[in-house]
Amino acid sequence: MLGQEHYYNRSIRKIVVAFGTLFNDILLQRYTKDGLTKKEIFRVPLSYGSKERYLTQITSDPTLTKTIAVSVPRISFELTGMSYDSSRKQQSLIQNFALNANGGINTQYTPVPYDFNFSMAIYVRNTEDGTQIVEQILPFFKPDFTVTVDFITGMDQKYDMPITLNSVNTTTEYEGSSNDGTTRLILWDLDFTVKSYLWPAVKTPRGLIGALNTTTGRYGSANTNIYIETQNLDAQKVTVNYATGNNYYLTGETIRVDRPDTDEITGKVVYFSNNSTGILVVEQLTQLLQANDVVVGDYTNASYNVTSVAVSPVKAIAIVTRPSPQNSDPDDEFGFSETITNWPNTLL
Repeated sequence: MLGQEHYYNRSIRKIVVAFGTLFNDILLQRYTKDGLTKKEIFRVPLSYGSKERYLTQITSDPTLTKTIAVSVPRISFELTGMSYDSSRKQQSLIQNFALNANGGINTQYTPVPYDFNFSMAIYVRNTEDGTQIVEQILPFFKPDFTVTVDFITGMDQKYDMPITLNSVNTTTEYEGSSNDGTTRLILWDLDFTVKSYLWPAVKTPRGLIGALNTTTGRYGSANTNIYIETQNLDAQKVTVNYATGNNYYLTGETIRVDRPDTDEITGKVVYFSNNSTGILVVEQLTQLLQANDVVVGDYTNASYNVTSVAVSPVKAIAIVTRPSPQNSDPDDEFGFSETITNWPNTLL
């Protein structure tokens, strides 16, 4: 289109896969008549498709006894629409840079923000099955849950993808009259909004192709670093006691701190290193963390004590510019190669 070479980043497909993966391990436990003794446990099937399609297949078997056809309980989900989100638009001329396999530089303009609407349907035969499935989903959305996805592998850029639960509704269909008490099918309908992006093509500009000479060379290199103040609610770096903690924080996970002298402190995990130093970087804090705070993750239930708080700034962007080739003579033609590392990869 518009004279551009063909490209396909599989952005929408990756969004659908990432969304569906959240719900592909829901288990259903069955009990005996006393409601206390466990009888069986199994994974609830998850499929991609419209609600109407599965309703047609299920209701074609009023007794719900077929084993070859569609059975309940089951879950289906579908991408129902997408819309441009102007509130998340970035400056159009900003580019990301990354080294390619040949030692050159790949460039890509900023992605275009879109909201993706998903509908999910849960089909069950009795109320207990439905509430058991729903209760495994709802507590994680407050009202959103963030996952990190590597959309463009060659660009070394991972993006957070917030998923918001908009509504939950339930309906019951009856085999005959709604007054005869014969339940046919119970449906739970959940609507979600996924805030993600569509990416333009990855390109390799002329003049930046070829291997980089990483030796000191005749002209050396220029290093530019941009720092973030650590005493900032969006970029605090602390050290935790890894030896006495448990589990592992996930990127994007909400953390909480109960401190006796103040309200509950919340934030989100940006980076966590599972080594002896135990570095933890958090953002969106309601208050800054302090030594001796106990930080607990909502999703993983990871828990660690803060041993110290960084006072020096942390590196937000590291830019290294080198002549290419570095051993060029003054009268030679040469270009420049540039490597940009963005937060939080600057901590690695």
